[in-house]
Amino acid sequence: MTASQIRFASLLRREVSRFMKIKRQTVGAPLLETFLYISVFGAALGSRVGKLHGVDYVVFVVPGLIMMAWAMNAFSNNSSSILQQKFQRAIDDQLSSPASPLELLLAFTFGGFLRGGLVAVLTFIAASFLVDLPVDHVVVLLAALFLVGFFFAQLGVLVGVRAEQFDDVSFAQTFVLQPLLFLGGVFYSASLLPQPFETLTHINPVYYMIGLVRYGFLGYSETNIALSLVFLTAATGALFAFNHRLFVRGYRLRA
Repeated sequence: MTASQIRFASLLRREVSRFMKIKRQTVGAPLLETFLYISVFGAALGSRVGKLHGVDYVVFVVPGLIMMAWAMNAFSNNSSSILQQKFQRAIDDQLSSPASPLELLLAFTFGGFLRGGLVAVLTFIAASFLVDLPVDHVVVLLAALFLVGFFFAQLGVLVGVRAEQFDDVSFAQTFVLQPLLFLGGVFYSASLLPQPFETLTHINPVYYMIGLVRYGFLGYSETNIALSLVFLTAATGALFAFNHRLFVRGYRLRA
C-alpha cells in the first residue's frame, strides 16, 4: 500500500470504529425504527389499502424505507462526527497531518456511507423475513443506492462543516431532511395525490431518488429512470466538488 492509501485506511478505520462502539444507537435503533414502520404500515394500513399499482402496500413501502435508512444514517453520521471533532479539537490534528484534504473528505464520506449501507443491508434482510421483496433490476438498484448513500454522506459533511453547534445539525435533520424524505413518496404514490400536492411532490428531489430505488426492487417507477440517474450523478459530483473546495480552504473546520 502507498502512504496515501495507508493514511486513508487509518482515517476510515477511525470513523468506522467510532460508530461501531455504539452499535445500539447507530445500528440497533434504526433497525427497530424500520421494523416498527413495516409493522404499523403493513398491519394497520396494508390491510385497508390493499395494493398500489398491483403491489401489496407493505411491499411498495419497503424500498423507500431502505433508502431512507441509508440516507438518514449516512447524513447523521457525518454531520455529527465532523461537528463533534471540531468541538473536541481532534480535527486540528488531522488538518495538520500529512493527510490531504481529499483523503480527509473521502474518509469522512465513506464512514457515513458504510454506516448507512450497513443499516440498509440489515433493513433489507429483516424486511425479507417479513415480506416477499423482489429485486427486478439489480444494476439500477445498486447504482441508485450507491449514489444515494454517497450524496447524503456528502450532505452530512457539508452540514457538519458549516454547523457551529449541535442545534444546527438537529435543525437540518428535523426540519429539512426528514420532511423531504417523508414527503418524497416513501409511504404513498404521488400519482394518487390531488393537485397541488402531486406537483409539490414532483419538486422534491428525494422523490426521484425513491423512484430509482423502488424501480430497482419492484420494476415500477413514476419517473424517468435514465434522467433521474443522470441528475443524481451530477448533483452528487457537484456536492463532492464543493465539499472538497471547503476542505482545501479549511473553511469552518476549526471550532
